[in-house]
Amino acid sequence: MQSRVVIIGGGFAGTLQAINLLRHDGPRATLIERRAQAGEGLAYGDAAPAHVLNVRAASMSALPDRPDHFVDWLRANGHADPERAFVPRLVYGDYLRELLDSAVARQPDRLEIVHGDAVDVELAAGAEVRLADGRTIAGDSAILAIGNLPPHHPRGLDAAMAGDLYAADPWHSAIAAGLTDADTVLVLGTGLTMVDIVLELTAGGFGGRIVALSRRGLLPHAHAEQPCFEPIDERPESRASTLVRHVRRRARDVGWRNAVDELRRFTTPLWRAADAVTRERFLRHLRPWCDVHRHRIAPSVAARLDALIAAGRLVPIAGKTLAFEPRGDTMLATFRRRGAEVPETLAVRRVINCTGPQGDLYAAREPLLQNLLARGLIRPDALHIGIDVDSEARVIGASGEADDRLYAIGPMTRGAFWEIVAVPDIRKQVWSLGRRLSHAHWVGGEGL
Repeated sequence: MQSRVVIIGGGFAGTLQAINLLRHDGPRATLIERRAQAGEGLAYGDAAPAHVLNVRAASMSALPDRPDHFVDWLRANGHADPERAFVPRLVYGDYLRELLDSAVARQPDRLEIVHGDAVDVELAAGAEVRLADGRTIAGDSAILAIGNLPPHHPRGLDAAMAGDLYAADPWHSAIAAGLTDADTVLVLGTGLTMVDIVLELTAGGFGGRIVALSRRGLLPHAHAEQPCFEPIDERPESRASTLVRHVRRRARDVGWRNAVDELRRFTTPLWRAADAVTRERFLRHLRPWCDVHRHRIAPSVAARLDALIAAGRLVPIAGKTLAFEPRGDTMLATFRRRGAEVPETLAVRRVINCTGPQGDLYAAREPLLQNLLARGLIRPDALHIGIDVDSEARVIGASGEADDRLYAIGPMTRGAFWEIVAVPDIRKQVWSLGRRLSHAHWVGGEGL
């Protein structure tokens, strides 16, 4: 068993990875986090009060072996009847920080938190992580838990436009600063990030118009009560066309939400069984439809969006942006609606990039990833949606070989696992990796 593991990133995945190493009596852990507070990450640390979890509390335990852990924590902290509640993300951040603080308090000699910005990893006898301030931290292995990367700049927009007219990263921008109720805001993207930004703007008092534009103009669907049913117990065929027909048939029989949800336990095996052509076809043609059905929102949030649309304050558009031109305190955005031939130009006070996290390593602006990529320690997956890893989350470098001194977890491993962006999937991934690094995978009916 290794004696020390260095975890780069103290968000959800990195925090749980450290906790799982302790829970399995594994190696000591050093958790590196650039933020002032480890244990919350971007999703829960930068959330606004209006942001709620997209999943009911009953499914949000951080510990896979204790499915009621989060619900029990909510009850202990005075939240009434929490099982079916969509609680604020800030509350979930409190939960994660308490988990981490408790782990450190119980075993301070086994878990160290270091605040700093990791910029490189050297692999020799083990793994040595270098920080921006010159410090180095040595371990037997390192785990990249870097979370999602910022979105790409859409064509025609770049960092030079960032600031008053263009919010390049919605989570690190003052998106409402200087807006008045007479202004129009253009949000690029109509997915979950758009939902968060609309809630933040309106909760902050913005009374102007919000235009949300994406190629298909699809909005996330809402959770709803579903009838009891008997889920499938065998993995469907992975060929895309056959799988679509299967889901449509099941949707007629048990409802589309049940038909989508029952695939959860098969998603990663389906993805791994699919060939490169099938995966590319899925990303090009099916992903947007899959996302709005799979990644749903709380009913109260859906009702809020419906009310804004009915009032004309939120205008979803299916279309493609063509050009952007700053003109004084206005951005002229030219786009073409889906199915139309004639472009339109919209004058807006601000453009907010909500196109979603990027995964192309060649476009990444993180010094850590740039350095690892330049030296061949990591490489993009075949679809350029993240870091290439094997089935055990070991990073595959330019040589094509997996290295047990360097691992990656969380959303940047989507190329290997696909379904690895939500709490239930990440908690299983870090649980499994923690057990392997602790040699606990031989216990409890696994392995031998």
